[in-house]
Amino acid sequence: MSRPIIGITSDIKGRYLRIKFQYPEIIFKTGGVPLLIPPSGDVSIYPERIDGLLIPGGYDIDPAYYGELQRVKLKTVSRKKTDFEISLLRKMVDLKKPILGICYGMQLINVAFGGTLYQDINSNLLVENNHKKGYHIIVITENSFLLEGRFSVNSTHHQAIKKLGISLTAFAYSADNLIEAFYKEDYPFLVGVQWHPERLMEDGVSLRLFKSFVKASGDTK
Repeated sequence: MSRPIIGITSDIKGRYLRIKFQYPEIIFKTGGVPLLIPPSGDVSIYPERIDGLLIPGGYDIDPAYYGELQRVKLKTVSRKKTDFEISLLRKMVDLKKPILGICYGMQLINVAFGGTLYQDINSNLLVENNHKKGYHIIVITENSFLLEGRFSVNSTHHQAIKKLGISLTAFAYSADNLIEAFYKEDYPFLVGVQWHPERLMEDGVSLRLFKSFVKASGDTK
């Protein structure tokens, strides 16, 4: 059986594409073929050519996308990138092809489905975990993608989901009740996770997540 092609969206920094090597590395390790997608050109050429879509981590989404003014200091990605990824996401959803969003990618999916974000966790909430660095415990509830139970995950984000998008269901939470993972109902595979599983490639939970994603992408071939 041929390996499924997994499109991975990238950013642009100056004259170069910007993406961490761990993303294509884990896709190849779990049976896929990574294809880097720059936020330029005709977005419609990609959905028919890729079997799955990975939207990786990145900077902040402009709050205008979820109907808010910017209230804290943010490091926003370009609107060109956000518009491109939302358009690509919607076309993939129309084809019911597998999608995985990580950190920024999870937040982008949530916003695209009508959800909102806390612009800055520490400014908006009283939380017991430091979500910007280190590790914290999450509880994963019943789902079809990951093992259930308590697990330690990394923390490298200052934003989080406030209102969950339409048709998305949360299945993992931190101890301070922030959403750490969701999936789309009635869909083969659309999952968002707040932590960075690509940095925990030997971790059982993270490896299973990527294997499930790549397998689902192969099933669409």
